[in-house]
This record gives sequence, C-alpha cells and structure tokens, in this order.
Amino acid sequence: MSDPRAAKDAARAQARARRDSLSDDQLRAFAADALRERFLEDLVRPGFIPDGPVAGYWPLGSELDVRPLLLHLKTGGLKTGRRSIALPVSGPRGQALTFRDWDPVLPLAAGRYGIQEPGTDRPEVVPAVLLVPMLAFDRSGHRLGYGAGYYDRTLDALRAIRPVLAVGMAFAAQEMDAVPCGAHDERLDWILTERETLRFTQ
Repeated sequence: MSDPRAAKDAARAQARARRDSLSDDQLRAFAADALRERFLEDLVRPGFIPDGPVAGYWPLGSELDVRPLLLHLKTGGLKTGRRSIALPVSGPRGQALTFRDWDPVLPLAAGRYGIQEPGTDRPEVVPAVLLVPMLAFDRSGHRLGYGAGYYDRTLDALRAIRPVLAVGMAFAAQEMDAVPCGAHDERLDWILTERETLRFTQ
C-alpha cells in the first residue's frame, strides 16, 4: 500500500526544484505583472471578487511575487476604489494563520519562518479574498503546500465563519498532472498563472 505522506514529500521535493529553477529575473517580473493584470481583468472587472479585505503574502524564496497586485489594490488603482490589504502572521505549526493590515510605508518584522509580517500594532483582519502561494497545482483546484497545513487550516476556519474566495497564485511551470491530496486538503476557487486563469467554483 502506498504511503500518502511519502508521495507528498516526493512531490514537494520535485515541485520545489522546478519552481527554484525559474530563476530568470525577467521571467519572474513578467509573471508578477501578468498575474496582476489577469487578476484585474478576469476576476475584479467581471465582478467575481467579493467586497472586503484581500489577504496576500510576502514572497518567500522562489514564490511568485504578488506585491505588484497588492500595491495596485492598496493604492486604489481600481474604479471600485481602494482595498484593505492584509498579510499573514504565522503562529505555531498546526494552527490557522491570522492576518494583519498591511501599510506599505510601515516597517515589517521577520516572523516565525523569517517571512516579513506586519507588526503587532497593526489591526487584525478577516479577509474576503485570500491569495495563496504554493509549490504545485493541478487542474482539479488542488495545491501542494509545504506540509505544515497552514493554508488548509486557515481556509477551513475562514469558510466556517464567512465566504472567502481562495485564489492560488503560481507560475504555469508549477502545474503537475495530479497533486497528492487528502481528506483535509482545501480546494482553491481559482488559480492564476502568467498564462491562464482557471476557475473551479461557480
């Protein structure tokens, strides 16, 4: 009988190596700009994005950079007006993430994993939209994370109290045929890459 955990670990190693190989600065800058425009054209302008705060993430290592999109939303680059933007704060392993309001002019602090986070003086936010990083994805809306379960627990907790739109952000090269997944893995509503927009919920 195959070991699901071993399958996930093997998939993570392969996916991380693939994403790390995308080291060309021009490609990464192009992808960041392309995802910003795709988010605005395919989700915001058609009205798929609910009102309320948008939670992004500060890129770690070779993760796709969503900061151009976050800044666009924060500064009111939309006809719909400015959005409140939040960044995640990592607590102990096994717990859901919390989110704090992000002000680009204020300094950030290194969190549990060395990721930049808003300080404890920033108010907590319950997002209506969650931008989700990943190691890999498939065309069923499943993502492969790092193994700590933060985003699965976070989505489960948020969806228990209010509707939240989960939008995976990835390079097209991060796609795999089938992500190994378990009963507690939360599916994404959308996945955006620099090449296309995938929708999984109606």
